[in-house]
Amino acid sequence: MPIIEAYRTMAQKTDLVADIGLLIYPGCALAAIHGLTDLFRIAEDWTGEDKRGFRVSHWQADDEGVICVWDSHPGTDHRLTHVIAPPSIVMPERMAPAPVEAAFLRDRHTAGATLCSVCAGAFVLAETGLIDGRRATTHWAFASQLAQRFPKVHLADEHMVLEDGDIVTAGGILAWADLGLTLVGRLLGPSTMLATARFLLIEPPRHSQRPFAQFVPRFDHGDDAIRASQHRIHAHAATLRGVADLADQAGMTPRTYLRRFSAATGFTPVEYLQQVRIAKAREALERSLTPVDRIAWDVGYSDPAAFRKLFQKLTGLPPAAYRQQFGIAG
Repeated sequence: MPIIEAYRTMAQKTDLVADIGLLIYPGCALAAIHGLTDLFRIAEDWTGEDKRGFRVSHWQADDEGVICVWDSHPGTDHRLTHVIAPPSIVMPERMAPAPVEAAFLRDRHTAGATLCSVCAGAFVLAETGLIDGRRATTHWAFASQLAQRFPKVHLADEHMVLEDGDIVTAGGILAWADLGLTLVGRLLGPSTMLATARFLLIEPPRHSQRPFAQFVPRFDHGDDAIRASQHRIHAHAATLRGVADLADQAGMTPRTYLRRFSAATGFTPVEYLQQVRIAKAREALERSLTPVDRIAWDVGYSDPAAFRKLFQKLTGLPPAAYRQQFGIAG
């Protein structure tokens, strides 16, 4: 049965507790639009005999503004309670400005709607100015671009879903499922959320992006001395006993070296060395069955307990749990 017919069949039997609008903007991921539409519809089936659910609609800009182009329960005026800006399949640097969509979001927020975004949808949300001075998340790989373009936003990109009252943001491209389940839990209750997740064979909303984030060092910053220092760290990470000698090797005072290294890479020298070592440890955990203590030694840590503590701090998981989730060896 086509989804629109399924909605019409249920329309007279369901108590609608929210009016959710999904915003279609140029380059957005239509899979998220249709996936969220289906997820919200499926959730209705797990609310018990007194069925409760959502009115779901799709909105898109045309010459007259942003209009409704599909509605699960047509025939009455909308009072949108939530509006979601989905992910983009276009990389952020190629996303066109969306002033019409941003104005629509601001108007809906003024009228009382909770605004939500997923992944690069945060760039559309940020155009509204409504998350200036507020915490928000996006895909970990896009966080630096969001920070540069919208410096007033307080990035918390370690979160998979970040709820901040009238603003809810989600991280990864497929985090639309996490956001959808979060809203189901908010509006239909935790039992319905868990039942929906079980039926869809997906996990309940995840809390952190850190296990998925990769260390991506920058070498194109234009500081030749710091780049040479970075190369030295990558080549000798396991045997470096610290970073005190790096300033001398770069021909700088420690204070100047720290300032220039942080400006070029986004990390202090100590943090950079830690990132390099933990990246090597992650690869070993993913691709081998080498014992954790041996991996700790191989990447430069003589104290396995200190290694485990740092690994969990940077990835959000203990080494054994990380291997269980991401390991592909034998």
